Amino acid sequence: MSEAMDTKPAHHPWVYLNGEMVAAQLAQLPVTTQAFNYGTGVFEGIRGYASHDGGNVNIFRLDAHIARLISSASLLLINLPTPAEIAATVRDLLQRNDTQGDCYIRPLAFKRHLLPGSGFGVRLSGVSSGFSINSLPMTTYVKQDGLRCTISGWRRVSDNAVPARAKITGSYVNSALAMEAAQRGGYDDALMLNSHGNVAEATTANIFVVKKGKLITPPISAHILEGITRDSVITLAKDFFNMTVEERDILPSELLTADECFLSGTGLEIAPVKQLDHHALQSMASESVTQKIRQVYQQAVRGELKDYQSWLTSVY
Repeated sequence: MSEAMDTKPAHHPWVYLNGEMVAAQLAQLPVTTQAFNYGTGVFEGIRGYASHDGGNVNIFRLDAHIARLISSASLLLINLPTPAEIAATVRDLLQRNDTQGDCYIRPLAFKRHLLPGSGFGVRLSGVSSGFSINSLPMTTYVKQDGLRCTISGWRRVSDNAVPARAKITGSYVNSALAMEAAQRGGYDDALMLNSHGNVAEATTANIFVVKKGKLITPPISAHILEGITRDSVITLAKDFFNMTVEERDILPSELLTADECFLSGTGLEIAPVKQLDHHALQSMASESVTQKIRQVYQQAVRGELKDYQSWLTSVY
Protein backbone atom coordinates (compact mmCIF):
# COMPACT_ATOMS: atom_id res chain seq x y z
CA MET A 1 0.00 0.00 0.00
CA SER A 2 1.36 3.42 -0.90
CA GLU A 3 2.05 6.14 1.64
CA ALA A 4 -0.66 8.27 0.02
CA MET A 5 -3.23 5.55 0.60
CA ASP A 6 -2.07 5.11 4.19
CA THR A 7 -2.67 8.78 5.03
CA LYS A 8 -5.94 9.21 3.15
CA PRO A 9 -8.78 9.83 5.63
CA ALA A 10 -11.42 7.11 5.78
CA HIS A 11 -14.28 9.56 6.21
CA HIS A 12 -15.18 12.96 4.87
CA PRO A 13 -13.99 15.82 7.15
CA TRP A 14 -17.45 17.07 8.20
CA VAL A 15 -20.35 15.24 9.87
CA TYR A 16 -23.80 16.29 11.00
CA LEU A 17 -24.52 15.75 14.69
CA ASN A 18 -27.60 16.80 16.63
CA GLY A 19 -28.44 19.90 14.63
CA GLU A 20 -25.06 21.18 13.47
CA MET A 21 -22.17 20.47 11.16
CA VAL A 22 -19.13 19.37 13.15
CA ALA A 23 -15.56 18.50 12.20
CA ALA A 24 -15.47 14.70 12.16
CA GLN A 25 -12.61 14.43 14.64
CA LEU A 26 -14.56 16.54 17.14
CA ALA A 27 -17.87 14.65 16.90
CA GLN A 28 -18.28 12.77 20.18
CA LEU A 29 -20.96 11.01 22.21
CA PRO A 30 -20.81 10.23 25.95
CA VAL A 31 -20.41 6.62 27.03
CA THR A 32 -23.79 6.91 28.76
CA THR A 33 -25.57 7.25 25.40
CA GLN A 34 -28.53 4.88 25.54
CA ALA A 35 -28.02 3.52 22.01
CA PHE A 36 -24.40 2.66 22.83
CA ASN A 37 -25.49 0.70 25.89
CA TYR A 38 -28.59 -1.00 24.54
CA GLY A 39 -28.46 -0.99 20.74
CA THR A 40 -31.46 1.35 20.50
CA GLY A 41 -30.59 3.07 17.26
CA VAL A 42 -31.59 2.79 13.61
CA PHE A 43 -29.63 3.62 10.50
CA GLU A 44 -29.56 3.69 6.72
CA GLY A 45 -26.85 3.01 4.19
CA ILE A 46 -27.17 5.27 1.15
CA ARG A 47 -24.97 5.52 -1.93
CA GLY A 48 -24.01 8.49 -4.03
CA TYR A 49 -22.61 7.91 -7.53
CA ALA A 50 -20.70 10.04 -9.96
CA SER A 51 -22.90 10.42 -13.04
CA HIS A 52 -21.86 8.65 -16.23
CA ASP A 53 -21.03 11.97 -17.90
CA GLY A 54 -18.98 13.20 -14.94
CA GLY A 55 -21.18 16.22 -14.47
CA ASN A 56 -22.57 15.57 -11.00
CA VAL A 57 -22.92 13.24 -8.03
CA ASN A 58 -26.36 11.73 -7.59
CA ILE A 59 -27.78 10.08 -4.48
CA PHE A 60 -29.56 6.83 -5.30
CA ARG A 61 -33.15 6.54 -4.08
CA LEU A 62 -32.69 9.03 -1.26
CA ASP A 63 -36.42 9.49 -0.65
CA ALA A 64 -36.97 5.74 -0.21
CA HIS A 65 -34.08 5.49 2.23
CA ILE A 66 -35.34 8.43 4.27
CA ALA A 67 -38.85 6.95 4.38
CA ARG A 68 -37.45 3.66 5.71
CA LEU A 69 -35.29 5.49 8.26
CA ILE A 70 -38.31 7.35 9.61
CA SER A 71 -40.34 4.13 9.70
CA SER A 72 -37.55 2.34 11.58
CA ALA A 73 -37.19 5.25 14.01
CA SER A 74 -40.91 5.26 14.77
CA LEU A 75 -40.65 1.70 16.10
CA LEU A 76 -38.11 2.86 18.69
CA LEU A 77 -39.94 6.14 19.46
CA ILE A 78 -37.08 8.19 18.02
CA ASN A 79 -38.01 11.68 16.85
CA LEU A 80 -36.55 12.87 13.55
CA PRO A 81 -36.73 15.97 11.34
CA THR A 82 -39.08 15.91 8.35
CA PRO A 83 -38.13 13.98 5.20
CA ALA A 84 -37.46 17.26 3.36
CA GLU A 85 -35.19 18.48 6.17
CA ILE A 86 -33.23 15.22 6.24
CA ALA A 87 -32.80 15.28 2.45
CA ALA A 88 -31.58 18.87 2.57
CA THR A 89 -29.11 18.02 5.35
CA VAL A 90 -27.70 15.09 3.37
CA ARG A 91 -27.14 17.33 0.34
CA ASP A 92 -25.67 20.11 2.50
CA LEU A 93 -23.24 17.67 4.11
CA LEU A 94 -22.01 16.29 0.79
CA GLN A 95 -21.60 19.81 -0.57
CA ARG A 96 -19.66 20.91 2.52
CA ASN A 97 -17.40 17.87 2.07
CA ASP A 98 -16.91 18.80 -1.59
CA THR A 99 -17.94 15.30 -2.62
CA GLN A 100 -16.90 14.71 -6.23
CA GLY A 101 -17.12 10.94 -6.63
CA ASP A 102 -18.80 7.76 -5.41
CA CYS A 103 -19.66 7.91 -1.73
CA TYR A 104 -21.51 6.23 1.11
CA ILE A 105 -23.86 8.10 3.46
CA ARG A 106 -24.79 6.83 6.93
CA PRO A 107 -27.69 8.53 8.77
CA LEU A 108 -28.05 7.24 12.32
CA ALA A 109 -30.98 8.01 14.61
CA PHE A 110 -30.51 6.96 18.21
CA LYS A 111 -31.72 7.06 21.77
CA ARG A 112 -29.60 9.65 23.50
CA HIS A 113 -30.11 10.11 27.27
CA LEU A 114 -32.74 9.69 29.97
CA LEU A 115 -35.08 12.65 30.41
CA PRO A 116 -35.68 14.10 33.88
CA GLY A 117 -37.98 11.88 35.90
CA SER A 118 -37.23 8.76 33.87
CA GLY A 119 -36.10 5.78 35.88
CA PHE A 120 -32.85 4.00 35.11
CA GLY A 121 -32.92 0.99 32.79
CA VAL A 122 -33.73 -0.25 29.31
CA ARG A 123 -36.58 1.78 27.89
CA LEU A 124 -37.80 3.67 24.82
CA SER A 125 -40.10 6.29 26.33
CA GLY A 126 -38.55 8.95 28.50
CA VAL A 127 -35.35 8.99 26.43
CA SER A 128 -34.27 11.86 24.19
CA SER A 129 -33.45 11.42 20.51
CA GLY A 130 -30.20 12.03 18.63
CA PHE A 131 -29.41 12.16 14.94
CA SER A 132 -26.15 12.06 13.00
CA ILE A 133 -25.05 11.73 9.38
CA ASN A 134 -21.56 10.89 8.20
CA SER A 135 -20.19 10.11 4.75
CA LEU A 136 -17.10 8.64 3.16
CA PRO A 137 -15.67 7.90 -0.28
CA MET A 138 -16.74 4.44 -1.47
CA THR A 139 -16.35 2.58 -4.73
CA THR A 140 -17.19 -1.08 -5.33
CA TYR A 141 -15.63 -3.05 -2.51
CA VAL A 142 -16.84 -6.63 -2.92
CA LYS A 143 -14.94 -9.26 -4.88
CA GLN A 144 -15.53 -8.80 -8.59
CA ASP A 145 -14.87 -12.45 -9.47
CA GLY A 146 -17.84 -13.78 -7.48
CA LEU A 147 -18.54 -14.65 -3.85
CA ARG A 148 -18.23 -18.00 -2.13
CA CYS A 149 -21.04 -18.40 0.39
CA THR A 150 -22.23 -20.96 2.91
CA ILE A 151 -25.57 -21.64 4.57
CA SER A 152 -25.14 -20.39 8.11
CA GLY A 153 -25.92 -22.21 11.33
CA TRP A 154 -27.03 -18.88 12.77
CA ARG A 155 -30.71 -18.16 12.12
CA ARG A 156 -31.98 -14.78 10.94
CA VAL A 157 -33.52 -12.95 13.89
CA SER A 158 -37.30 -13.39 13.91
CA ASP A 159 -39.55 -10.41 13.22
CA ASN A 160 -41.46 -11.05 16.43
CA ALA A 161 -38.20 -10.80 18.38
CA VAL A 162 -36.60 -7.77 16.68
CA PRO A 163 -38.44 -6.06 13.79
CA ALA A 164 -36.77 -7.40 10.65
CA ARG A 165 -38.00 -4.57 8.43
CA ALA A 166 -36.17 -1.98 10.52
CA LYS A 167 -32.42 -1.41 10.38
CA ILE A 168 -31.88 -1.53 14.15
CA THR A 169 -28.27 -1.23 15.24
CA GLY A 170 -28.43 -3.87 17.97
CA SER A 171 -29.85 -6.53 15.67
CA TYR A 172 -26.67 -6.58 13.57
CA VAL A 173 -24.89 -8.77 16.11
CA ASN A 174 -26.90 -11.51 14.38
CA SER A 175 -25.19 -10.67 11.09
CA ALA A 176 -21.77 -10.27 12.69
CA LEU A 177 -21.88 -13.76 14.21
CA ALA A 178 -22.91 -15.34 10.92
CA MET A 179 -20.29 -13.44 8.92
CA GLU A 180 -17.51 -14.26 11.37
CA ALA A 181 -18.31 -17.97 11.25
CA ALA A 182 -18.47 -17.93 7.45
CA GLN A 183 -15.16 -16.12 7.00
CA ARG A 184 -13.39 -18.33 9.53
CA GLY A 185 -14.60 -21.24 7.43
CA GLY A 186 -13.05 -19.75 4.28
CA TYR A 187 -16.21 -18.22 2.77
CA ASP A 188 -16.98 -14.63 1.82
CA ASP A 189 -20.49 -14.41 3.27
CA ALA A 190 -23.25 -16.44 4.88
CA LEU A 191 -26.82 -17.07 3.77
CA MET A 192 -29.14 -17.26 6.75
CA LEU A 193 -32.34 -19.22 7.26
CA ASN A 194 -35.29 -17.93 9.26
CA SER A 195 -36.99 -19.60 12.21
CA HIS A 196 -39.12 -21.69 9.81
CA GLY A 197 -36.05 -23.10 8.04
CA ASN A 198 -36.59 -21.08 4.86
CA VAL A 199 -34.02 -18.83 3.20
CA ALA A 200 -34.04 -15.27 4.56
CA GLU A 201 -31.01 -13.06 3.86
CA ALA A 202 -27.28 -12.85 3.63
CA THR A 203 -25.59 -11.02 6.50
CA THR A 204 -26.17 -7.54 5.03
CA ALA A 205 -28.01 -8.19 1.77
CA ASN A 206 -31.09 -9.69 0.19
CA ILE A 207 -30.89 -12.92 -1.81
CA PHE A 208 -32.00 -13.73 -5.36
CA VAL A 209 -31.76 -17.06 -7.15
CA VAL A 210 -32.33 -17.90 -10.80
CA LYS A 211 -33.94 -21.20 -11.82
CA LYS A 212 -34.99 -21.98 -15.38
CA GLY A 213 -34.96 -18.28 -16.27
CA LYS A 214 -37.13 -17.22 -13.34
CA LEU A 215 -35.93 -14.79 -10.72
CA ILE A 216 -36.87 -15.91 -7.21
CA THR A 217 -36.45 -14.05 -3.92
CA PRO A 218 -37.77 -14.63 -0.38
CA PRO A 219 -40.96 -12.70 0.44
CA ILE A 220 -41.21 -9.93 3.02
CA SER A 221 -42.93 -12.46 5.32
CA ALA A 222 -39.67 -14.49 5.47
CA HIS A 223 -38.36 -12.09 8.17
CA ILE A 224 -36.25 -10.04 5.77
CA LEU A 225 -35.44 -6.38 5.42
CA GLU A 226 -37.52 -4.69 2.74
CA GLY A 227 -34.44 -3.89 0.71
CA ILE A 228 -34.45 -0.82 -1.51
CA THR A 229 -31.91 -2.40 -3.84
CA ARG A 230 -34.08 -5.53 -3.79
CA ASP A 231 -37.05 -3.45 -4.93
CA SER A 232 -34.89 -1.83 -7.63
CA VAL A 233 -33.81 -5.25 -8.93
CA ILE A 234 -37.39 -6.49 -9.13
CA THR A 235 -38.45 -3.37 -11.03
CA LEU A 236 -35.53 -3.54 -13.48
CA ALA A 237 -35.96 -7.28 -14.08
CA LYS A 238 -39.60 -6.80 -15.01
CA ASP A 239 -39.17 -3.59 -17.02
CA PHE A 240 -36.00 -4.45 -18.94
CA PHE A 241 -36.11 -8.20 -19.35
CA ASN A 242 -39.81 -8.98 -18.96
CA MET A 243 -38.79 -11.55 -16.35
CA THR A 244 -41.08 -13.45 -14.08
CA VAL A 245 -40.15 -12.54 -10.51
CA GLU A 246 -41.42 -14.87 -7.80
CA GLU A 247 -41.49 -13.69 -4.19
CA ARG A 248 -41.91 -16.92 -2.25
CA ASP A 249 -40.35 -19.14 0.37
CA ILE A 250 -37.15 -20.90 -0.67
CA LEU A 251 -35.89 -24.07 0.99
CA PRO A 252 -32.13 -24.62 1.46
CA SER A 253 -32.17 -27.51 -1.02
CA GLU A 254 -33.49 -25.16 -3.69
CA LEU A 255 -30.49 -22.90 -3.17
CA LEU A 256 -28.20 -25.85 -3.81
CA THR A 257 -29.93 -26.67 -7.09
CA ALA A 258 -30.18 -23.08 -8.40
CA ASP A 259 -28.62 -22.01 -11.70
CA GLU A 260 -27.50 -18.65 -10.37
CA CYS A 261 -27.56 -16.65 -7.16
CA PHE A 262 -26.74 -13.04 -6.35
CA LEU A 263 -26.95 -10.72 -3.38
CA SER A 264 -28.38 -7.20 -3.47
CA GLY A 265 -27.86 -4.30 -1.12
CA THR A 266 -26.73 -0.71 -1.00
CA GLY A 267 -23.22 -1.63 0.05
CA LEU A 268 -22.80 -4.83 -1.97
CA GLU A 269 -24.78 -3.50 -4.93
CA ILE A 270 -25.33 -6.60 -7.14
CA ALA A 271 -22.88 -9.27 -5.96
CA PRO A 272 -22.78 -12.58 -7.90
CA VAL A 273 -22.42 -15.78 -5.88
CA LYS A 274 -20.23 -18.25 -7.75
CA GLN A 275 -20.28 -21.02 -5.16
CA LEU A 276 -22.69 -22.02 -2.41
CA ASP A 277 -21.18 -24.63 -0.12
CA HIS A 278 -20.18 -27.41 -2.55
CA HIS A 279 -22.44 -26.24 -5.39
CA ALA A 280 -20.94 -24.23 -8.29
CA LEU A 281 -23.20 -21.60 -9.86
CA GLN A 282 -23.28 -19.90 -13.26
CA SER A 283 -23.69 -16.37 -11.90
CA MET A 284 -20.42 -15.13 -13.44
CA ALA A 285 -21.22 -16.29 -16.99
CA SER A 286 -21.31 -13.34 -19.39
CA GLU A 287 -24.87 -14.08 -20.55
CA SER A 288 -26.24 -14.91 -17.11
CA VAL A 289 -29.30 -13.17 -15.67
CA THR A 290 -27.10 -11.99 -12.82
CA GLN A 291 -24.70 -10.15 -15.12
CA LYS A 292 -27.51 -8.59 -17.16
CA ILE A 293 -29.20 -7.22 -14.04
CA ARG A 294 -25.86 -6.09 -12.64
CA GLN A 295 -25.17 -4.09 -15.80
CA VAL A 296 -28.55 -2.38 -15.99
CA TYR A 297 -28.40 -1.57 -12.26
CA GLN A 298 -25.09 0.21 -12.77
CA GLN A 299 -26.62 2.15 -15.65
CA ALA A 300 -29.49 3.20 -13.40
CA VAL A 301 -27.32 4.46 -10.54
CA ARG A 302 -25.04 6.33 -12.97
CA GLY A 303 -27.98 8.17 -14.55
CA GLU A 304 -27.78 6.48 -17.94
CA LEU A 305 -31.42 5.39 -17.94
CA LYS A 306 -33.82 8.23 -18.65
CA ASP A 307 -36.84 6.40 -17.27
CA TYR A 308 -35.23 6.12 -13.81
CA GLN A 309 -34.08 9.68 -13.28
CA SER A 310 -36.63 9.94 -10.45
CA TRP A 311 -34.44 7.53 -8.47
CA LEU A 312 -31.62 10.11 -8.42
CA THR A 313 -31.18 13.20 -6.26
CA SER A 314 -28.54 15.64 -7.49
CA VAL A 315 -25.99 16.83 -4.94
CA TYR A 316 -25.08 20.02 -6.84
